[in-house]
Amino acid sequence: MVIRPARPGDAQAIAGIYAWHVANGTATFDTIAPDAAEWAAKIADFAARGFPFLVAARGGEVAAYAYAARFRDRAAYAHTCEDSIYVAHDARGRGIGAALLPALIAAARASGFCQMIAVIGGGEPASVALHAKCGFVHTGRMRHVGRKFGTLLDTVYMQCDLTGEGWGDE
Repeated sequence: MVIRPARPGDAQAIAGIYAWHVANGTATFDTIAPDAAEWAAKIADFAARGFPFLVAARGGEVAAYAYAARFRDRAAYAHTCEDSIYVAHDARGRGIGAALLPALIAAARASGFCQMIAVIGGGEPASVALHAKCGFVHTGRMRHVGRKFGTLLDTVYMQCDLTGEGWGDE
C-alpha cells in the first residue's frame, strides 16, 4: 500500500468511494454524492490552501482517502482542523484506515494544525474505534441531529491533540 497526496486524477475513484457511503452508510449525512469534477476541484483547492488530502492506493488503485480542513471558518479556529476518512467498501477491515489516519495526523501537524476534530456521523463504531486507536478522545455526542434511511442519527465528536502537549486537565 502506498499513501500519497491526492491528485486530480484520483477524483473518479474518490467519487466512487464516497458515493457508496452516501448511498449505503450513515458516516456521512450527505444524501447526494459530489461528482468527480467536484472532487477534482476540492483536491486542487486543498493543495492551493496547504490542507492535507491523502489517498491510500493498493495495486495502483485508490482504496481510501482522507483529508483535513479548517474545523470552522472563524479566525480563532485557524489551528483546528476536522478530518474525513473513507475506505472503499470492498477494502474495509484490511488495516487501510489504520495506516491512513496516522499519516493524515502527521500531515495536518506539518501543515500547522494543533488540534484535529472528528465529527462521526451515525456514531459509526468502526470510525470511533479507529479514531480512538489513533489517539482521539471522546468529547461529545449530539443526539438525533440527522435523519437518514428513516432513522434518527447521532453525531459523535472526538478530538486529537496534535501538539503533544495535552490539555493540562487530564
